[in-house]
Amino acid sequence: MTSTRDLENLLRQSRNGDTNAFEHLYHATSAKLFGIVLRILRNRAQSEEVLQDIYVRIWQKAADFEPGRASIITWMATIARNRAIDIVRRQRPEVDIDDADIEMMASTDTVFEDVALASDVRQLENCLAGLEDDRQNMVKLAYLEGWSRAELAEKFAQPVGTIKTWLHRSLRQLKECLGS
Repeated sequence: MTSTRDLENLLRQSRNGDTNAFEHLYHATSAKLFGIVLRILRNRAQSEEVLQDIYVRIWQKAADFEPGRASIITWMATIARNRAIDIVRRQRPEVDIDDADIEMMASTDTVFEDVALASDVRQLENCLAGLEDDRQNMVKLAYLEGWSRAELAEKFAQPVGTIKTWLHRSLRQLKECLGS
């Protein structure tokens, strides 16, 4: 596993034109960024294409990274999420994706990655099982499939405000269950 310091050094070397360092950075981080993009786009082939574009952006913006503002993986994940969300907006203009929907897509990592990093998927399954069936389904659709609040409101025949409240409460319950 590559440490944060190692990733920062690889990015710094990349910024100075070291393509070998950039290749190492890619190999150390591409699985995580691919997962983020795939979760939002829901299309493997398109996600693979977009991932290449994301790394071009990372190469171009390497000088913009400021270690004091965020971790390198957070910075890279933000670039990946933003690019994927831009594509969703462009492909689905009929769906109103607002800032709260973007926050839902972007915050997926906060709950699900804690468990993945701890290699404790069973704990997440147990915590999800503690939610009411419709809330469990709603959380999965929102955070694993990238559904917007408007799409969820239509599917569950509830006002958008109710969906927002249910998601917020469900996430809080999951975080408490996971000890986050």
